Amino acid sequence: MSQPASASETERASLGLSRRDLMVMAGAIAGTAATGGAWAQAAAPKRGGVLKVSANANPSSLDPATGGAGSDHTFLWTIFDTLVEWDYQTLKTKPGMARFSFPDPLTMVLDIQPGIVFHDGTPMNAEAVKFNFDRNRQDPRSNIKADLQNVGEVLVSGPLQVTVKLQRPDTALPAILSDRAGMMVSPKAVQALGAEHDRKPVGAGPWKIVRWAANEKVEVTRADNYWRKDRAFVDGIEFFIIPELATGLRAVVSGQNDFAYQVPPRLIPLITKAKQLRQISGPTLYCLQLYLNMAKPGLDKLKVRQAINHAVDRQAFVKGSLAGVGEPAYMNLPKSHWAFDESLVGLYLRDVAKARQLLAEAGYKDGIELSVGSYTDQDSVRRSEIIMEQLREAGIRLKFITGTIPEISGQFFGTEKKFDMLLSAWTGRPDPSMTYSLMYSKDAYFNAGRVDTGKELADMLAESRVAERIESRTLIFRRLQRHVMENALVVPLAFQYELVAASSKVQGYTSNLLGKPKYEFIALQ
Repeated sequence: MSQPASASETERASLGLSRRDLMVMAGAIAGTAATGGAWAQAAAPKRGGVLKVSANANPSSLDPATGGAGSDHTFLWTIFDTLVEWDYQTLKTKPGMARFSFPDPLTMVLDIQPGIVFHDGTPMNAEAVKFNFDRNRQDPRSNIKADLQNVGEVLVSGPLQVTVKLQRPDTALPAILSDRAGMMVSPKAVQALGAEHDRKPVGAGPWKIVRWAANEKVEVTRADNYWRKDRAFVDGIEFFIIPELATGLRAVVSGQNDFAYQVPPRLIPLITKAKQLRQISGPTLYCLQLYLNMAKPGLDKLKVRQAINHAVDRQAFVKGSLAGVGEPAYMNLPKSHWAFDESLVGLYLRDVAKARQLLAEAGYKDGIELSVGSYTDQDSVRRSEIIMEQLREAGIRLKFITGTIPEISGQFFGTEKKFDMLLSAWTGRPDPSMTYSLMYSKDAYFNAGRVDTGKELADMLAESRVAERIESRTLIFRRLQRHVMENALVVPLAFQYELVAASSKVQGYTSNLLGKPKYEFIALQ
């Protein structure tokens, strides 16, 4: 692919994706979902109806502690509320099922909202919260231990109050409790079901599980005992698992489904031609990247990892795989993020000669062959082709193994360690310390090789959670990000913008910075 930009122009023309389409898309993004804001206020919410969603991935698990895919969140949020919540556009934390306070730097107090019950009728009280903390930190099947590494002891200090004693100050803890670690499961259900709770979850969110037919459908229905009356307007949600994004969108165009998310920009013409559809866009933390198993031969060498970073052409990747509607990724945070470091933009400019030199210095003068996990949908295949061609020019030969998102992700991050690399996405977290801890801590699930990345990184992560002022945290994250990139612990490629297509009868949807749909304010008119 010697002229990737020209190839992108040809592809764009063949798809009918005009410059006007791209300008409209960019305008919507620049306005941070301005269209969605007006849409959300178009009519008073009406209760009733079943929302039908084209979902692009089967869940890895419906238990927040045991799942491992970022794509799980859009299912989990229907079943589970969180102790802490975040603002859609800024990710600033706010009270959820509990109010939080810090009487001192080593103590967090959670005051639980009264009247919350789990879907099985048991109370969501202090004992339940302690059970969840202990389970998330200690259960062998928990994938979120790293999130709570600073928690020392959890005490029931009242019927609806929990006191969390910290081993060191942790300013990221509220954000952590707005994610998987803050999704409370019913202790009674977990004790009764064991691992089966993965498929039959019991939470305290707006909807409760009806059934999960793997790779086909996830169905939830309204929880009549839900504690909030100002949301959860639809009676139920049916998620139809359709990995091929174009097929999922066509199901919405035809009226079979009502809503499709993570629609690729190449499909904008299909949305604009369908008069009954609306589209909404917004910036996200969704980062397409190559995950590296640094325990594998070859990738255990710094110069090989650096060579891969020099071999990729991020600008061409955006043009070829995202129709130009995206942002090149030079680290795990986009330019709009408060912790972005401009100085890293030029660290890995595309330099094929430099990549070949680094490979030779690492002992691979004739190049290297690496296996890569990827997915079967058309857009993933296109991304794989682009990366394969870019790295081939530098003497890096790739062998792709494809499958569904849960299958391939599980084979890479789980016990099999089946591939050298994984071409996938990091879907973002409310606080950057969560991103860096979950991906690079020694025993973190997303550190596929469970490689010790060094005391310096661990110390910076700890420091980032002690610092309170945003200015101080920004400086820490700049040092931390430079460490990650200079040591080539990842190969970031591009940030993908959110693009949702929905039937005109769908009202009240607003995008969020994580780029994962939440349905709590959707109504069907």
